[in-house]
Amino acid sequence: MSPDKAEARATGQRLLAAFREAGAAEVEADILQPAEVLLDLYGEDIRARAFVTQDPLRGEMMLRPDFTVPVVQMHMANGADPARYCYFGEVFRKQGHRGPRAPEYFQVGYEVFARDDAPAADAEVFALIAGLLAPLGLRAAIGDIGILMAAVGGLNTLPGRKAALLRHIWRPRRFHALLDRFGGKAPVPAARADLLARIAAGTADIDAPLIGLRSAAEIESRLAALAEDAAAPPIATAEVALLNALFDLAAPAPEALSRLQDLAREMPAIAPAVAGLARRLDAMATRGVDVAALAFEASHGRSTMEYYDGFVFSVRAADPALPPVASGGRYDALTRVLGRGGGRSIPAVGGVIRPGLVASLEASLEAQAC
Repeated sequence: MSPDKAEARATGQRLLAAFREAGAAEVEADILQPAEVLLDLYGEDIRARAFVTQDPLRGEMMLRPDFTVPVVQMHMANGADPARYCYFGEVFRKQGHRGPRAPEYFQVGYEVFARDDAPAADAEVFALIAGLLAPLGLRAAIGDIGILMAAVGGLNTLPGRKAALLRHIWRPRRFHALLDRFGGKAPVPAARADLLARIAAGTADIDAPLIGLRSAAEIESRLAALAEDAAAPPIATAEVALLNALFDLAAPAPEALSRLQDLAREMPAIAPAVAGLARRLDAMATRGVDVAALAFEASHGRSTMEYYDGFVFSVRAADPALPPVASGGRYDALTRVLGRGGGRSIPAVGGVIRPGLVASLEASLEAQAC
């Protein structure tokens, strides 16, 4: 299912025109992006997925892995509130274990920056993209990273433990390994147990020659945090069970909302985010989305949508080997990070479509009709 580039480009231009008709201003982004910004956002993990090069004047650069970051940077530098943007062009990502997927492909996207009524903005983006793709008969699923983050923030445990869990919420295997350890279900790794024993005995040596970037004060602080964690009681079994039940929740959206409202009685910290989900589903229904047929997956997007911190969605074909035809979500925290120079932030939500996949699926439907 690989249309030629001209077909993918024509499909992308058609989708871009629909985004312009919805009120978005078309913008562009440089193909070469400063690596420093992306490394600050994602850490060194981004190197495994991005194409890195060196510029003699600008330093380390990356071929554009997506449009969202440069569009947010542009808006935070000089954008007006509210604003809607659309864009179309190629992005570049190493595929690695994901199989024979193209490392270079087109994206067409739609982004909304608005301070009022976040559920309505979420519904606008989703309904627009889902409506454009409706003739293809695809499966849409939604989630809400904000509910998961609120649940972690409400745990009765050390702030450091909650910070560690939040840091790894996009890495499910690491997250649940930490949760098992903090809940007393998994042993402390041998190397850490040895270090804790030396801390307790007062023989952890920080006066040795320092290697790396951490200062002696930072090392002392880290050792104190490790000792505090070791002395703290485990997270209660009932709290761990509730958290796992939340993260495992998958059901049609109305049923999921009902179950989340039940969970909120025992996890009060998630109640505001669950109320936000209810308003979002109402806004989607107002825009003609059949929410009864919409799948809600609490852990949706946890391994692929690193900068989202609220509503997330994807639209997929039946073939599990294919990447999502469309995906997106809310990224309010990203605007705070990229607007920190001026101390500015604004709620934002957006989504992208792969026009190459759309062209392939449309061609398949036409062939079946013949």
